[in-house]
Amino acid sequence: HHVLDTTVNCVHLTEMLKGMYMFAAWVHGDPRKVIYPTDSYGQFCGQKDTLNENKTILFYFNILKCASPVVLINLQCPTTQLCVSKCPDRFATYIDVQASYRYKPDQWNYFRQFCKPGFNNPRKSVAQVLRDEDCPSMIIPSRPFLKRCFPDFSTKNGVLTVANQTTFKDGRGKTRNVTDLREAANGINNVLDARSVGMKIFEDYAISWYWILIGLFIAMIVSLLFLVLLRFTAGVLFWIFIFGVIGIIGYGIWHCYWEYDHLKGIPGSDLTVYDIGFQTDFRVYLQLRQTWLAFMIMLCVIEVIIILMLIFLRNRIRIAIALLKEGSRAIGYIMSTLFYPIVTFILIAICISYWAVTAVFLATSGEPVYKVMANQTLCKYANLTCDPETFNRTNVTKLCPGAQCTFAFYGGESLYHKYIFIFQLANAFVFLWLVNFAIALGQCTLAGAFASYYWASRKPADIPLWPLFSSFGRAIRYHTGSLAFGALILAIVQLIRVILEYLDHKLKGTQNSFTRFLLCCLKCCFWCLEKFLKFINRNAYIMIAIYGKNFCTSAKEAFFLLMRNVVRVAVLDKVTDFLLFLGKILVAGGVGVLAFFFFTQRIPVFAQEAPTLNYYWVPLLTVIIGSYLVAHGFFSVYAMCVDTLFLCFCEDLERNDGSTAKPYFMSASLHRILGKKELSPKKAVG
Repeated sequence: HHVLDTTVNCVHLTEMLKGMYMFAAWVHGDPRKVIYPTDSYGQFCGQKDTLNENKTILFYFNILKCASPVVLINLQCPTTQLCVSKCPDRFATYIDVQASYRYKPDQWNYFRQFCKPGFNNPRKSVAQVLRDEDCPSMIIPSRPFLKRCFPDFSTKNGVLTVANQTTFKDGRGKTRNVTDLREAANGINNVLDARSVGMKIFEDYAISWYWILIGLFIAMIVSLLFLVLLRFTAGVLFWIFIFGVIGIIGYGIWHCYWEYDHLKGIPGSDLTVYDIGFQTDFRVYLQLRQTWLAFMIMLCVIEVIIILMLIFLRNRIRIAIALLKEGSRAIGYIMSTLFYPIVTFILIAICISYWAVTAVFLATSGEPVYKVMANQTLCKYANLTCDPETFNRTNVTKLCPGAQCTFAFYGGESLYHKYIFIFQLANAFVFLWLVNFAIALGQCTLAGAFASYYWASRKPADIPLWPLFSSFGRAIRYHTGSLAFGALILAIVQLIRVILEYLDHKLKGTQNSFTRFLLCCLKCCFWCLEKFLKFINRNAYIMIAIYGKNFCTSAKEAFFLLMRNVVRVAVLDKVTDFLLFLGKILVAGGVGVLAFFFFTQRIPVFAQEAPTLNYYWVPLLTVIIGSYLVAHGFFSVYAMCVDTLFLCFCEDLERNDGSTAKPYFMSASLHRILGKKELSPKKAVG
């Protein structure tokens, strides 16, 4: 009943949150604003069945008002924006065109295609035309980029030009340098360069995708082989690592002593760190005997601690290594578990897609907002919203001569628009909740499959026919509420961390020392809390998969069970983490080295097969990162297997005593490692 109640409540709450902001976002949002440019009247350029169907490019009346390309791309340049069929290809000003329209009508016909639709009154005074923004004051040779007209910059003899000219008339009686256009469109070259680089990267991917997939397939095969070899070499790998660390530290102690003895008698080497004070050149400290003596003492202490741990924890380490081997054996019997991360990946991809689409709809919910721009500081209508279509019929222009109704930004002043940020937070929260639920579902499914292996009396005869599928069905049918509740707790903490990061970013540079200290403490505390909750949730899902109890009961039992075996937990975590990390590095590094020699055409056999690339590091980094992720997916299954077997092992020790009535379920290798002391009868728990 508890599980069903929790399921119903979590599902209802999730549906309410999703319905609330999804409805608002999808009603008000319009993702076409991200794809298509929009003119000053909110109409999309190139939209079918509209007047702009054949006008696919956005033209800015006065690009000098645009401060940066970010403003241009975000459609927030404070000037009239018009959809045109092509960008201007010549310099011209409204003043010159008006003066010559009678005997040069072709110039006027060309110029007026960049004026507002329907405007054909060259007799209107220049001041009124510029005031009402009926036409641009000037046009300059431009070319389309991102469906917007940008100045056609070029360099001639090291001098920046536009159509081979270094100056132009701004249409307001001034002659300006084309560098003003560069400053107005600051960063355009960077955007163009980025586009060029992006196209080259796309070409590299188009040429090398086949070989990238082969590299990832090799990473998958190597990961599988490593997990199989780990079953037989886990103990050898661990002891090689331990003795390697002891040997490296021992060499460090000897080297420190050699440096300490070598500096004996050298002038100035007997000074202390306190005598020389703080030095920016840290090599100065390496000339002091005291520095090497301190290093030698620290390394000796670390060496002694490691040796003592090996002496006193040798039995725990043997159990950890035996569990690692048992985990490899369990995966060998249930090979389908190695491919379950694909299911988790698909679920997380769906969550990311859902979050991204909703976020885009929310971000594009705004409408064009126009405000009165007046030259007079005493104008009471200044900065008030206005309607550009009816502005000229109001008395604002009479009370405030020269006032204009210009585009300000995209947004809105309704109650909905004021809470868009809250909706974005709700969207992020549901995203975190769903992702954590997908991960929890995977952990519970794998735990159920591996628990069925451990608690089988005769292995593999008593293992269920389809252990992974059966475990997945149980998790979906009976444990959805518990998994959703655990994911909810973790999502709340993660959302708080996101808010703290946002506050830290917003307050950076304006906060005092106490505020920085407080934020740093809060971020650290919630980071630790998130790590702790992930650890508790992971083990709670294992207990849920084993006994089917609700989340709170399972979390409590898992926590106290781990606390009663805290030494085993610490040793097992370190041994497992190191071996799996070593495996990930070996897989990613080995495949990465192979990919490096292949893409740089250094393998004679495949030199002719290797593609010719613009940047060989593009597929190389993709292969390395992809190989690490592939290895992480396989080894996460291994880590979950070891954690599940460890909890089952601890439960087995507490509930059974090895007698005929209560035999152990552990394997023979674990049974041998325990020894006689562990086989003494123990009081059954529960």
